[in-house]
Amino acid sequence: MPGQKLREFLDSQQVKYGTINHATAFTAQEIAALSHVRGRELAKTVMVTIDARMAMAVLPASQKVDLNLLKRAAGAEAVELASETEFKSLFPDCEAGAMPPFGNLYGMAVFVEMSLTEDEEIAFTAGTHSELIKLSYKDFERVVQPTVAGFSLKP
Repeated sequence: MPGQKLREFLDSQQVKYGTINHATAFTAQEIAALSHVRGRELAKTVMVTIDARMAMAVLPASQKVDLNLLKRAAGAEAVELASETEFKSLFPDCEAGAMPPFGNLYGMAVFVEMSLTEDEEIAFTAGTHSELIKLSYKDFERVVQPTVAGFSLKP
C-alpha cells in the first residue's frame, strides 16, 4: 500500500497529520486545485542529482527550482534534474512521481526552499497521485531535518 512506510514513520514520531483524498492528478497545479490547498502550501518534491548523488528539492508547488542557487546552497560541483528512470526504483512503495518529501526514509538528502518555513502547515503527495498528507511545517522539519536554503524561482 503506497504511503504505508510514511504513515508508520509519522506515527512512530508522534506526528499529527491529516489526509486529503482527491481525484487522480499528476501536476502540482492540478493537485492544488483538486485538493483546495493553496499552491504555496503544497510542497512538491523535485528529484535532483547533486554531485551524482540523488537528493530531494522540496518547494512550493507554485515555484521552480533554480539549479544554480541549489548548487550554491549545497556547496556542490554539479546539480541536475533527475529523470524518472533514474529515481523510480528508489521508491518501490510509491507510484512513479508521487514520492513524499521524506528523503530520510530513502537514504537521501533533502533541501527545503526557505519560503516553505513560513507556512504553518504543508501538504504533499503521500505516495499516490490521489492522496495528500498535511502536517505542521515544524513537525516536518523536526523529523526530516532538511537543509533549508533559498533555491527557487518565484512565479
